This record gives sequence, structure tokens and C-alpha cells, in this order.
Amino acid sequence: MTEIVGIRFRGMGKTYFFDPCGEKFREGDRVVVETASGTELGEVAAANQFVDDEKIVPPFRKVLRPAGEDDLAEAEVRREEEQAAKLYCQERADARGLDMRVISAERSLDGTKMVFSFVSENRVDFRELVRDLVSQYHTRIELRQVGVRDKAKMLGGIGVCGRPFCCSQFLKDFHPVSIKMAKDQSLSLSPTKISGSCGRLMCCLKYEQEAYSELLKTTPKLGSLVRTVDGDGTITAISLLRRQVRVLLEKDTEFSAKYYPIDDIEILRSGKAHSKPAVREEDDVYSDAEAAPAPRRTSRPERTERSDRGSRTEQRASAASSAEAEEPDAENEDAGDDIPMPTDMEAPAERRRPHRRGGRGGRGHRSGGSRPQPSGGAPEA
Repeated sequence: MTEIVGIRFRGMGKTYFFDPCGEKFREGDRVVVETASGTELGEVAAANQFVDDEKIVPPFRKVLRPAGEDDLAEAEVRREEEQAAKLYCQERADARGLDMRVISAERSLDGTKMVFSFVSENRVDFRELVRDLVSQYHTRIELRQVGVRDKAKMLGGIGVCGRPFCCSQFLKDFHPVSIKMAKDQSLSLSPTKISGSCGRLMCCLKYEQEAYSELLKTTPKLGSLVRTVDGDGTITAISLLRRQVRVLLEKDTEFSAKYYPIDDIEILRSGKAHSKPAVREEDDVYSDAEAAPAPRRTSRPERTERSDRGSRTEQRASAASSAEAEEPDAENEDAGDDIPMPTDMEAPAERRRPHRRGGRGGRGHRSGGSRPQPSGGAPEA
């Protein structure tokens, strides 16, 4: 068994365990501890307790001493320096054209290290900024790029519920939140309704997700065909917390649907989640498919594709040739099936016109090109 004590820094952050070195501490006491960033002032979040050696990974850093009046006064001076350092860092970042917003500045109690936290949508090359800060404060400088959730946790604020942010009050870690949680809880999927001040999905969606997931396992889906004490019907609505479903009976109308406890119904056919109830025949304007008039459709001439870009005269010549072929002579009336159907390529040679070069917009186009001249130099007839 090993004795440990839980220490927390900077408000409602994570709790870290230290070796109390034989001292007895109570929750809320201020202590001075040794950290990787130097000497820090912390607050006891968990009093002395013994844990099994298998559950911990030694060694632990030590608690140096309980915080005295000099330590508290020194910490207050450091807080004032941090506010000035934050403004200076933001000023130098703007002067160098860096797209970043400085959120906080933290300086260790012994003054050996300063940590600046900032947010940015892109990666930032802050090497020149670090040189400016080192020349100003003559200490070790560290810059950390954090996300929008960490920003909300550091700055704090009031949520849409009217209470302070959960992350700045009691949440120690950020749990993953998905849109499926809002769907399971039948919440509005509008981003303005389920997003927090940080722009991400609200952390409180995670609180009741486990209970909703267990209720959904034993709840029939929408559109399921069920049997009740009043007859068979279809589920049109579900109340998870009340453990009730609204059933539209086959003999009733939409306004006479009733709620039944889930334990009092029998599922005949399971439906699909988020499916709409089927429309009944008596609700349609025409209950019989044969009584309903067929919709009128306007006939349109069949569109034909031309094999080339010939003129309208060539099209008329092809149509005339087709009409003559479709009306055989009286003496050959019995042999009409043997007459081949002419195509555009079988049109009389004298009715064809030479294909113009260039196509639409080319040399032979009427709007801009010149007509080709014969080899003899005489104008074309």
C-alpha cells in the first residue's frame, strides 16, 4: 500500500497524485509541489489515501511544503505578471502577422518557465515570436496550441442552460460526443440547438446517453405492427421516458390514436427506425386504383439525332425519300416489305450539299467565316 494525495492546479483541472512525504492534508489546503514545469502552487483535491501498488505507477513527485503567506503573496504577483505577458504576446503576434489568439499565460512559482496557450485554425510558425518573448522575460518559453473546447474551459462562461460551463466547473476530461446521441434522445438536429458556446456538440449529451441506449434496446421501432387490447395497429410515436407508444388502430382515424404501455403490446412485425407510418386506403382520395383517372400526358414529337451537321435542305430531302419509300406503287403493293428503307446516306447525290469545314464557329460558319472558293477562281453558283 502506498499513501498519495491528489493535487489540482488552475481551478477545475485534472487531479494529479503526489507523495505527501508523511504530512497530513485535507481537501482545500494550499500546498507547494514540485512539477515538470518547476515549483507550483496547488490545491488539495483528494486528502491522504492508501492505494494498492498494482494500481499506481511510481515514483511520485513530492509535496514540498504547505503554502505559507509568502508563497500566496508570490503567487499573486505571478498572476499579475501573467496578465501583462498575455497582452504582450498577443501584441507581438499581431506585429508579426501571425493568425493566432493568445488565451492564457502561466508562469511557475519560481519563475523558471512560462507557458502560453493559443488557438488558431492553422499551424503557426512562432519561432520568431519565441525569440521576442525570451528577450523580454529571460526565462524558458513554451507555446501550446489548444482547441476550442480547451479555450472554453480556460475562459469559462455561461451556457445556453443558464449555468456556468460544465468543463470549467466539474468536468475533468472531454468525452467524445456524436450526433447519434442527439438522435437517440429525440432532440432537434439544428446546430444552434445542440452546440455549445465553443461551437462543438454540447458535453451534456453524454450524461443521459447510457440510459437512452438501454431504453432503445427494449422499445419497438416506429412503423411496427403491434397488437393491443383494442386491436391491431401501427406505432406512430414513442415516449422513451414514459415507456409508452402511440398506436394508430386500423379501425380508427389519426385523431383517435391512443398511447399504450410497452409491456401491454405484442409486436407482430417490426418496423424500421425513423420510418413514416403507411397511409391507409380510406385516407386516400381514390381508394380503388381503377377508379382514379390516369394522369394526362402531353405527347411530344420523338427527338431524332442527326448523324452529321447537314443543312435543313438535306433533312427535307431525306424525309421526302422516306415518305416515297413508305408508299409503294399499286402494282407492287404485295411486295412492299421487300423495298429497303432509304437512309440519309442513300439520298440522291444531286440533293446533297458539301459538308462545311469547321462546324459551328469554324471557317465555314455564316457569322464569321468565308465561304470556300472553287479551284478555278470563279464564284460558286
